[in-house]
Amino acid sequence: MQDLKIALVHELPDRLRLRVPALRGTGLDAAELESWVDVLPGVREARANRAAGSLTVHYDGGSAARALILKRLATFRSTALAPGETTDAGGDAEIAPLATAAFALATLPLIPMPLRRVATFASQGRILAKGADNLVRTGVGVETLDALAIGLAAARGKVYTASIAGLLLALGEYLERRTERQSDRMLRRLLRPRPAAAWLERDGELVQVPGEEVREDEIVVVGPGETVPVDGRAIEGAALVNQSAVTGEEVPVRKEPPHRVLAGSTLVEGRLRIRATQVGQDTTTARVARFIRESLAKGSDTQRLANRLAHQRVYLTLVTGGLVYAFTRDLTRLESVFLVDYSCALKLGTPVAFKSAMAAAADHGVLMKGGQAVEHLAAADTLVFDKTGTLTHSELLVTDVVLLDPQGCDEAGLLALVASVEEHASHPVAQAVVEAARERHLGHITHGEVDYLVAHGLAAEVGERRVRVGSRHYLEEHEGISFADHTEEVARLQEEGKTLLYVGSERGPLGLIALRDTLRADARATIARLRELGIRRVAMMTGDRHAKAEALGQELGLDAVYAEMAPEDKAGLIARLQAEGATVAFVGDGVNDGPALAEARVGIAMPRGADIARATADILLLEDRLSAIAEARDLAGRTMRLIRTNFNLAVGINTAVLAGAITGRLSPIASAVLHNGTTIAILLRALAGAGSDRGKSRATRDQGALN
Repeated sequence: MQDLKIALVHELPDRLRLRVPALRGTGLDAAELESWVDVLPGVREARANRAAGSLTVHYDGGSAARALILKRLATFRSTALAPGETTDAGGDAEIAPLATAAFALATLPLIPMPLRRVATFASQGRILAKGADNLVRTGVGVETLDALAIGLAAARGKVYTASIAGLLLALGEYLERRTERQSDRMLRRLLRPRPAAAWLERDGELVQVPGEEVREDEIVVVGPGETVPVDGRAIEGAALVNQSAVTGEEVPVRKEPPHRVLAGSTLVEGRLRIRATQVGQDTTTARVARFIRESLAKGSDTQRLANRLAHQRVYLTLVTGGLVYAFTRDLTRLESVFLVDYSCALKLGTPVAFKSAMAAAADHGVLMKGGQAVEHLAAADTLVFDKTGTLTHSELLVTDVVLLDPQGCDEAGLLALVASVEEHASHPVAQAVVEAARERHLGHITHGEVDYLVAHGLAAEVGERRVRVGSRHYLEEHEGISFADHTEEVARLQEEGKTLLYVGSERGPLGLIALRDTLRADARATIARLRELGIRRVAMMTGDRHAKAEALGQELGLDAVYAEMAPEDKAGLIARLQAEGATVAFVGDGVNDGPALAEARVGIAMPRGADIARATADILLLEDRLSAIAEARDLAGRTMRLIRTNFNLAVGINTAVLAGAITGRLSPIASAVLHNGTTIAILLRALAGAGSDRGKSRATRDQGALN
C-alpha cells in the first residue's frame, strides 16, 4: 500500500488537472486510481495519463464535488502491483501514434522529395521497431508483417503507401484501445462500492473517517440506517441487521456480542460497537478491485480460437508473399500481399465484440465477467433455478394466522392485535404483518405504550393482559412463555419454509403468524422468453417438500423439479445433468449455492446474493429482476452471431483482397486501404452490433444494488 502525492496544476470550471508523479512508475494501478474517483457524485470522467504523470477529472463544476474529489484523492491507498504487472491507462498517450501518423501524412507533400523517404521511416519508426521486437521475442506475428510491408514500401520510395498504411493501423489500434478503456471504466464504476464512512472511537472521541482508513482492532460505532464499513465482531450493543446485500437473507437478524458482523450490512434498528477484524487487502473494496481485474482478464474459447486462427493466417500471408515473389519477382505484388492480413480483423473484432456486449449488458443491469461468460450463456440449453431468492421474491407475505389459544380471539382478531403492536417497528416482518391487516381492512386495537427490546420483540398492554410479539427465543427465554406443546405445528410451518412470528401473554401462547417470500411477478414471462431464446429445459431445485415444489413447478410450467435438496447435493445435480450432455446455466444466490455456481457451465448470481455466490458466478445481476436473465441470454446470442458473421466477413473480404494482390490487380495502396478499411469496419461493427439497442444507463441503480 502507498500514499498518493498529488498537486493541482490546472483548473477550469468543470475540470481539474493534477500531477501524480507515481503514475510514471509501474507500482501504481492507474485504472484503480481512475475508478477511485469515478464513483464520486458529480464526477463525469477521470482519466489517468501515465506518460505525463497526470490525472484529469471532469466533473459538474460544483464546489462540493470539487472538495470531495480532492478529499477522496487525499485518502487514496494504492494496491501494489505484482512485479512486471502494468495497467493499460493513459487516454492522452494512446492517441499520440494516431496523431503522429496523421500529421506525417498531411505534411508529406511539403517535404522535399529527397527527404520524404527519411521522414517516412522516422514517422513509421514505432511500427518498424514493434515488428522487429515482436520477431525477436515471439517469432513471426502480425506486427512483423506490418513492419515488413511498410518498411518495404518506404525503402522503395512508396512513401504514401507506407504512410497511409501506418495511419490506418494506428486508427485501428486507437479504436480498439479506446473501446476497451471505456468498457473497462464502466464495469469498474458499476462494481466498485461507493465510498463508505466509518465512525471510529479514537482518544475517547468519535471521529468520522473513510472506511478504507480503518485499522485492525479499531472500534467502529454503527447506528440505525448506517452501513457496516468493515468485517468485525460486536463487542457491545444489540441491533437488527439487514445482511441481504451480503448473505441474501432478507429478514434482518439479531446481532449482539460476540456475533460476527459483515461489511456491507445495514443496521435497521439498534446500535453496535464493532471491533474491526478485516481491513486493508481484506476489505470489500480491495476484494472488488482484485475481482474486477480478474474478470476483465478472462478470455473465452472463441477468443482463443480467433487468436490461433489469426496466428496461422500470418504464416499464410507470409508464405503466399514468398511464393508470389518467387514466381513473379514483382516487389509491388509482394508489398500488396504483405499488406493483406487476416489476423487484424480476427484478433480485434472478437474481443471488442465481447467488451461491447459486456458494456451493453451492464446498461441492462447484468455484469458478465469476461467473454467466456458471454460465450457460455449463449451456448446453454438448460437453465436450473434455485427457488429461494431467485424464483421467489424477497418481499414477505403473511400466509397463515394460527390460533394457539381458542379462548383468546379469532384469526382476524389475532392479526389485528399483532399488526397494531408491530406498526411501531420498521423491519420487513412487521411491515408485512401491518400490510396484511390493511388488506383485510382490520381496525386498529387500542393498546398501551409499546416496550421494544432491540432485535428481540415488542410488548404492550392490551386490555387486562400484556401481549408479547417476537422471536421464539424472546418469548421463551426472556418472557418465560413456552411453545413446547405446539412443536408439531411449529415444525410443519418451518418445513414449508416459512418465517414465524410468535405471539403470547402471561397466560401462555396466543398464536403464530407465518410469512414466506412471494413468487416474482416476472418469473413466468422470463421463463417463456428464455424458451423462445433457445433454452430447451428449465428446472428448479429446492429444499421444500415434493408436494409444495411440484405445485410451484406446475404453476411455472417447469420441465423438472428437484425437491428436498440438501445444500451439498446441488453441485452434484448440476454435474449429473452436464454428464448427461446438457449445457447448464444455474441461477442462485445463497452461500450454499457457491459450489453449484462453480460447477455449472455458466453461473448466474442474484444481486442480493451471498458474497461467495457473487464471487463464484460468471454473471451477476445488478438489478433484482429475473427478466435481466432473458435480456442477457438474448444479448449473448446476438453477440456470438455477430462474432461469427464478422469472422466470415473478415475471411471472405481479405481472401478477395489477397487474390487481387496476388494477381497484381490491386496496388499496395489499394490493398492497404481495403484490408485496413475492412478491419476498421469490422471493429466498428463489433462496437455497435450487439449493443446497438442499449437503453438508458443504469449505473446509478447498479451501484446501489452492489452496496
